[in-house]
Amino acid sequence: MSEPAPAAKSDKGPEKTIPAATYSRRRIRWGLSLTLFGFFVFLIGARPGVFGLDRSPVIGFVQIAVFLVGLAFMCIGGYFSLLALWKNRQTTLSVDFGVRLVSTGYVIAVFTGMADVFGFGSHVLPEIPFFGEWQTRGVMIGQAVIAIGFLLLIPPSRPEG
Repeated sequence: MSEPAPAAKSDKGPEKTIPAATYSRRRIRWGLSLTLFGFFVFLIGARPGVFGLDRSPVIGFVQIAVFLVGLAFMCIGGYFSLLALWKNRQTTLSVDFGVRLVSTGYVIAVFTGMADVFGFGSHVLPEIPFFGEWQTRGVMIGQAVIAIGFLLLIPPSRPEG
């Protein structure tokens, strides 16, 4: 019997292998599923006409509450997904800032979205609350703060070597 021929060495240097996954795929899938569910709830609240559920020409209290609940699910799912990328690694100070920015952005979105209900909006109760221009801007600012927080949750790439 003959022995197998030795593997030819390449002139390109040592071969690089793909490192094993250092994150929990199950947690990421669960978090992304929660985020997707939150997006659909958010979409039902923000644009109910897409699903044939539109009953009013303005965005009222129920719609505001529904899209804020959907935003909460998106924030929680994104938090779980991005934090799963840090498995077996020490989190940094930027992660703590990111978590707090996500939370702060959600609080900004809730309080500006529900300003009329809380009594400091332009249409205080018993007048019918609806989602106005300033509330739209406030919720968008809250969502921008959430996005910045999520960017801070992304782990840096590992240096090769």
